Amino acid sequence: MKQIQIAEFGAPDVLQCVEVEIPEPQAHQVVIKVNAMGINPIDYKTRRGLGFVAEKAKSRLPWVPGYDVAGVVYAKGAAVTGWEEGQRVCGMVNFPLPAGGYSEYVVAMPEMLAAIPDSVSDTDAAALPLAGLTAWQGLYETGNLCSGQRVAILAAAGGVGHIAAQLARHSGAQVWGTASVSHHDFLEEMGIKPVDYHDEKSLEKLKDMDFVFDAVGGETGIQALDFLATGGTLVTLPTITAEQIMQAAKERGKHARGYTVHPDAKQLQTLLEYIADKQLQINIQKRFPLEEAAQAHALLEKGHTRGKIILAV
Repeated sequence: MKQIQIAEFGAPDVLQCVEVEIPEPQAHQVVIKVNAMGINPIDYKTRRGLGFVAEKAKSRLPWVPGYDVAGVVYAKGAAVTGWEEGQRVCGMVNFPLPAGGYSEYVVAMPEMLAAIPDSVSDTDAAALPLAGLTAWQGLYETGNLCSGQRVAILAAAGGVGHIAAQLARHSGAQVWGTASVSHHDFLEEMGIKPVDYHDEKSLEKLKDMDFVFDAVGGETGIQALDFLATGGTLVTLPTITAEQIMQAAKERGKHARGYTVHPDAKQLQTLLEYIADKQLQINIQKRFPLEEAAQAHALLEKGHTRGKIILAV
């Protein structure tokens, strides 16, 4: 089978396509025949040697990136119940290590999987797990989002952002989203009020927010603390700068929280049902064959992504 590996950290060209044997499941595992894989910023940050996953993976090279997969159960261990061979599944698998999603076949724990509804494509299912769970957990577990709140989503056209914006609106919040002007039509189609983050006057729309969902981090996250109303909360996603933002919030008498996404099959199943019921739409910017993982990474790293980028077998 084909698999994408990195033997060293670096630029996209360190992603190499190799041939390896199809794995065998242990008693409590399944093997998924993968039809589509989602790529996420954590994939390229780890490839570059950045973040907590890279710190853990550096002693395990060569390493196979990827967490988001969609396909069918190819084989299962003797102790696995509840899943059948040929059943369509998706999941955020093997997080944070060993990962391994950039493969034609991948071993996974069955409790991390969700069943793909008939009306949901493999492409949408592969795009959903990590980004969808990140949005869900940031809004509801970490931020305790409530109906009627004024909510700002930073980078609202991106993979996590466009899902978070739709979920917040579905929950009854008033939602604004920052994006470049070229993405404003996209936000408006989702019922989100667009804000040009390059325009100071436009940013004035974000005053007195009850909730800021920060998918950017760094100085942008720190500056967004000024958007908060008294008693408001900023939830920041990028783990690399979360401590910095929380410290800045403390110094300013503001409230900020960071978090790390975790697999949750029940939440993922709910999100899949939202897609099936047309309550959530996943925008796919581009699909690449697995062998072109380096080109997919290069595109994602450029930023200004509208939704998700997918690898396909």
